[in-house]
Amino acid sequence: MNRTPSSAAPAHGQTGAGHGAGPDSGPSLSNGLKQRHLSMIALGGVIGAGLFVGSREGIAAAGPSIVLAYAVSGALVMLIMRMLGEMAAANPASGSFSVHAERSIGSWAGFTVGWMFTALLCVAVAAEALGAADVMHQWFPGTEPWMWVLLFMVIFTATNLTAVSNFGEFEFWFAALKVAAIGIFLVLGLLAIFGVLPGTHAPGTSHLTGDGGFLPKGVDGLMVGLLASVFAYGGLETVTIAAAESKDPVRGVASAVRTAMWRIALFYVGSMAVIVTVIPWSAPSIAKSGPYVAVLDYLKIPAAGQIMNVVILVALLSAVNANIYGASRMAYSLISRGQGPAFFGKVSGGVPRRTVLLCSAFGFLAVLFSFWWPTTVFQWLLNMVGAAVLVVWGFIAVAQLRMRRQMEREAPEKLVVKMWAFPVLTWVALAGIVAVLLLMLRDENQRIQLLFTGGFGVVLAVIGLARKRTLGKGAGPAGQ
Repeated sequence: MNRTPSSAAPAHGQTGAGHGAGPDSGPSLSNGLKQRHLSMIALGGVIGAGLFVGSREGIAAAGPSIVLAYAVSGALVMLIMRMLGEMAAANPASGSFSVHAERSIGSWAGFTVGWMFTALLCVAVAAEALGAADVMHQWFPGTEPWMWVLLFMVIFTATNLTAVSNFGEFEFWFAALKVAAIGIFLVLGLLAIFGVLPGTHAPGTSHLTGDGGFLPKGVDGLMVGLLASVFAYGGLETVTIAAAESKDPVRGVASAVRTAMWRIALFYVGSMAVIVTVIPWSAPSIAKSGPYVAVLDYLKIPAAGQIMNVVILVALLSAVNANIYGASRMAYSLISRGQGPAFFGKVSGGVPRRTVLLCSAFGFLAVLFSFWWPTTVFQWLLNMVGAAVLVVWGFIAVAQLRMRRQMEREAPEKLVVKMWAFPVLTWVALAGIVAVLLLMLRDENQRIQLLFTGGFGVVLAVIGLARKRTLGKGAGPAGQ
């Protein structure tokens, strides 16, 4: 581990990887993540509960056109990741896009997007832990869900309190299992599509064009599927946060971004294409058991439901682990830049343990909200998650638009990863984000998400601007 006194904080604009910048004296974050950890975090980050569980709503709304919905939203995500990769490779920092937004837009922007993302991940910790508890409750009906939530929170809080390499190992093996599961699913599906799998016949395009056609619910159904697919991609940003704690952050980020295209095409678009080709999109089994279980049952794979429950449980636990990590590192970065309570900025053993405990406590508090006020407070928190992803992406796009021009003038050698067709595709991505936000206004439930997220964002921006006026340019270095 690298340990340097926190008094040696980087100056404004310096990278934060391997530098101490905490407000308290102490060592810096470690660089304990290996290249294989980053590679598998990048792979596993694409395969989450949103794919295994959330895709059923998208299929129900869009029918076979869900393939198009995932392809369009996947293209948007690839542009966002490419922009983020360009900035992260040039200036690796544990605060990732919060640091980039602060440098290129202003301290209020870094404050707003950083704390919004931290809150988003903490609420996601609660949602994923509750989902994992539900799976365990199905297997052990005599137990209470809160018991499993408590167990999972204790395990993964402890994991994140120890060396970052432990987090990397957990995510490596979680991701390996998810990648293996989706890989096997795709192989079985393709064999069935071509009629090679015993007991199956090639379906051709019958399920794509029958039962209402490719767009059974028209453009409106496609739009609902598009929204569902956009939110399923949330969480890919964590790999750029993790890269700052690796031995070679520039190489790690560059590799993850460069493989984003085929990962998204294979895992998301590919699996959606297999599902709606093998079985009818309107099959009751999709709504009842989920699309992946429905396909495996159709192919007469023994114990398909239990197999997928194991995979879903792993995906959920992986998300709990990764979200605690991402939230704690983002919170630490903000605090180290003077944008949070200094007490939580201490690092020991290369880990910001106080921010880990802070974020875990917030996540567990959100779980308690789900038991106390499931239809009010907890639902309000959940309503902020979906739209907040779009806000984060918007800040990433604006930051890259401004930072790219600055780097071309001052440090062109840092552009190891370059955004395609700059600035045209950056503007295309911004237009795509605005288009999705406008689509959300058409639906009452989505409008509620925008209302809560917009209100929360305005509050954060006002606080950030007030801090800027109070502290001036001495608010803290944008380095971590």
